[in-house]
Amino acid sequence: MDMGGHSLGYRETYEDWLRWADEDTKRELAAVTDEKEIEDRFYKDLAFGTAGLRGVMGAGTNRMNAYTVGRATKGLADYLQERYPGETGRGVVIAYDSRLHSREFALEAAHVLCAAGIPVRIFRELEPIPVLSFAVKHYGALAGIVITASHNPKEYNGYKVYGPDGGQLVPRDADRLTACVNAVTDLSRIEKTGGEERLAWLGEETVEAFLDAIFRQSVYQGNPPPLRIVYTPLHGSGNKPVRAALARAGFTDVRVVKEQEAPDGNFPTVRSPNPEDSEALALGIREAEACGADIVIGTDPDSDRIGAAVRDGDRFVLISGNQMGALLVNFLLTMRKDRLTPASTIIKTIVTGELGADIARKHGVQVEETLTGFKYIGEKISQYADDPSHEFLMGYEESYGYLVGTHAQDKDAVVSAMLICEMAAWYRAQGMTLADGLRQLYAEYGYRLDRTISYTLAGKEGQEAIARIMERLRTEDVRRFLPDAARVLDYAEGIGGLPKENVLKFLLADGSWMAVRPSGTEPKIKFYYSLAGRDEEEAAARFASYRAAWEKELGLQ
Repeated sequence: MDMGGHSLGYRETYEDWLRWADEDTKRELAAVTDEKEIEDRFYKDLAFGTAGLRGVMGAGTNRMNAYTVGRATKGLADYLQERYPGETGRGVVIAYDSRLHSREFALEAAHVLCAAGIPVRIFRELEPIPVLSFAVKHYGALAGIVITASHNPKEYNGYKVYGPDGGQLVPRDADRLTACVNAVTDLSRIEKTGGEERLAWLGEETVEAFLDAIFRQSVYQGNPPPLRIVYTPLHGSGNKPVRAALARAGFTDVRVVKEQEAPDGNFPTVRSPNPEDSEALALGIREAEACGADIVIGTDPDSDRIGAAVRDGDRFVLISGNQMGALLVNFLLTMRKDRLTPASTIIKTIVTGELGADIARKHGVQVEETLTGFKYIGEKISQYADDPSHEFLMGYEESYGYLVGTHAQDKDAVVSAMLICEMAAWYRAQGMTLADGLRQLYAEYGYRLDRTISYTLAGKEGQEAIARIMERLRTEDVRRFLPDAARVLDYAEGIGGLPKENVLKFLLADGSWMAVRPSGTEPKIKFYYSLAGRDEEEAAARFASYRAAWEKELGLQ
């Protein structure tokens, strides 16, 4: 009998679960009367991909629950024993964020690993992803697990796997792990008792070591110009470490948004705990206006992404991920110009805007591109360790993720919070805000409008619709509705030595571009725009025209 749902139809799998699952799960499933929902819960296994698991919480093979977490972890144990024979004593580090059931799922994973003979270090309380990434490297572990769904709505949770370098697994390793997970077919018989002596708890000493590591990236080393900061952890894991990092960096005027300070997986004050979303920073902006702050920063639940709003005259404006990346590149290269060498390298992804790359090249710094996903930036850091022609300075992506330093190998909103505030203080000391600094960069390098528009196409039908869109864009001549498209790059064919990826990029004659990519973690298709223009008005008009053309042609809303 196949309890994992591979060979049975969805209805038979549903009825199987009603026979063997725990009583709470049986009750939840018995209450589901909509056949469409039963199908969605059981028509497939929750896909384990390069980003691990991510899905809506609930009972079923296509949901995040203790059984699907147990299955993923048994697969991970089998993978580690196959991939690193004789080394499994190095163990696994586990962290979790504030989402509903995160701690429960983390403990489930710990018990499965311990029962399989693999030692576990697990954090006593919720910690950010960069702390986990750091801890994997710090303790020489074979792997790390984080229970999080990043910035998804409250109904979601997820399971990310990290390799011994502290980075998320790249496809060749993730594919081997996925095969091991898929081989686990009987969810009712996963061993999770025994080996309790293999479990150890992590706490303050690990976080302090992490803070020591990020402080090495501080520009002012504890003595910055004055700055008034408002910070919101958006009910997530950033509250303690971000505040500790800012305090160590010498910022004494830091106010926390009280309504969003406490960890809460229901995220009661926001529609979505995503610092890319202006609504998520609304309470912070209100607080900043009331207290006369210079900057608002907000971190997502697992504190790997960070968003910001800055004072611009008598109002606050949001800084996008592309804009913040460019500002940070400029700040770091200006402040560290005496330490730059021909090996100094900035890394960005193929869908990240060009302004930061232009700034880096003007400073004589190398720019490398990776596919979308910070795992590829992390992989480059590992490669650079044995490559004297490259020295990693900073990696970033348009989706509000930045890393400076090699203490971690994933996005780090903690070190980013410290550096963004140091940068804002630097501009303030010159009588400027980050908004002024951005205008200065546009004046020097030319205006760029970078936007990402996501379209949610949920469920089985949505998955099929996304596949149809990508197929159509590959087979049709898009110049019929995009007459100035000069060239198309299809990353599924492998470009410039990069792994194959389901991304299309349309290059325009003036160096602008648009890209289309299905999300790897959400039921979305994403359209990226990086458009040049004489000024914001001209670039915005181009964006509106292109967006309307895509939406009309592809039936998107």
